[in-house]
Amino acid sequence: MINPIIFASNNQNKVAEIRKVLEGLFEVVSLKEGGIDVDIPEPFDTLEANASTKSATIYKLTGSNCFSEDTGLFVDALNGEPGVKSARYAGEPSSNEANIQKLLTKLNAAKNRKAHFTTVVSLILNGKEYQFEGICEGMILEKKRGDHGFGYDAIFLPDGATKSFGQMTMEEKNLFSHRKKAMSKLIDFLSGNMG
Repeated sequence: MINPIIFASNNQNKVAEIRKVLEGLFEVVSLKEGGIDVDIPEPFDTLEANASTKSATIYKLTGSNCFSEDTGLFVDALNGEPGVKSARYAGEPSSNEANIQKLLTKLNAAKNRKAHFTTVVSLILNGKEYQFEGICEGMILEKKRGDHGFGYDAIFLPDGATKSFGQMTMEEKNLFSHRKKAMSKLIDFLSGNMG
């Protein structure tokens, strides 16, 4: 029997991406599918604290094993911006297009386009929290390439790749993805702790 586990997210793109990673191992239940109607704020200045708050909120509401994640894009030439504020970089309501335009405008003709994505996963299993981190190094392209994915995918070229995340299939993206790296650590942990 596949263990159900609640993923503390309303972002359907993230739910789909994580389902692909956990396929056949765990049944990922989104907040909506779990009948949990809550918008959890992300007020902290670290990915770790934001991820922790999300999983703790869902655990308090449901008492069920759950996990959450928080992801940020950190651009060297912008002193780590947009970072923890990646999803709402251009303000509310959050817009991928507006976020990308703000980032490209701020970077302008900067020679150093190095950047990295970091994902922190917070798992609460039987009342105890565990965290897992995944990082993908790469660079920011000068203009969008591809229309797959979400967020900043169309302007991010991972190290060692010839396509942007926005040009990749889900399978191709998972060869590089920060989220996949963090989730792989989660899978290894869960495989050893959920008999």
